[in-house]
Amino acid sequence: MKIPAGYQRVMPYLLLNDVEGFLKFTQKVFGAKEKMRHNREGSNEVMHAEITIGDSTIMMGQTSKDWGVQNAGLYIHVENADETFKQAISEGATEVMPVTDQSYGRSGGVTDPFGNTWWVTTTV
Repeated sequence: MKIPAGYQRVMPYLLLNDVEGFLKFTQKVFGAKEKMRHNREGSNEVMHAEITIGDSTIMMGQTSKDWGVQNAGLYIHVENADETFKQAISEGATEVMPVTDQSYGRSGGVTDPFGNTWWVTTTV
């Protein structure tokens, strides 16, 4: 099996009402880098986009009359769970679970303004 460079065997693919907003959120909170973007023909609407966070790729597209919202729960390793959690809240996320010490590290959860849940964790 051949997997293209820069991709994983399994990658989330999100369908969102606001791809542009999601791109900005992930850039500000997680340092995401936009990898690619294709707009719908004759439109500024994003048909397909990809970001990288560290060595992980997330793909996404804008909802349409044929495709409704498809959100995800995402678990992400970060340098500082407390700081990332605070940044996410300041960018419009809502708390799911406060950051606390767990057996596997420091972890908390937020739901971003686009309906995805992020479990931010700093492993000890």
